[in-house]
Amino acid sequence: MEKYEGYNLRFKDALVGVQFLFVAFGALVLVPILTGLDTSVALFTAGIGTLLFQLITRKNVPPIFLASSFAFIAPLSFGVKEWGIAATMGGVVAAGLFYVALSLLIRLKGEGFLHKILPPVVVGPVIMTIGLILSPAAVNMV
Repeated sequence: MEKYEGYNLRFKDALVGVQFLFVAFGALVLVPILTGLDTSVALFTAGIGTLLFQLITRKNVPPIFLASSFAFIAPLSFGVKEWGIAATMGGVVAAGLFYVALSLLIRLKGEGFLHKILPPVVVGPVIMTIGLILSPAAVNMV
């Protein structure tokens, strides 16, 4: 095993994974509560998704815990209100299938393909915009 500054690299990766678990767990519980969905279903599917991710990547990436995304709060809330939970879950499945198709495309064409379509100068402001849009909700919850 590789050593880095006297620490075992796998141990460092595990610590980062545990830290990310605590960060992601908050989002995993909060997103279903804010959108009116079942938290236990979110926990179960996040666990299954995390295990599948580790199996598919053959543990070639550092440990990571997959959780809910705050980017889905507005569409989920709107979908549940307008069309009900069943139709909204259909949309979530469609988004998941799109992610799978996108990952296969990236695997075939390489990650440079994705960086041409979505360079960091585009992705960064989008992430900041999502955070700024959600900040009033966070302030109201405090």
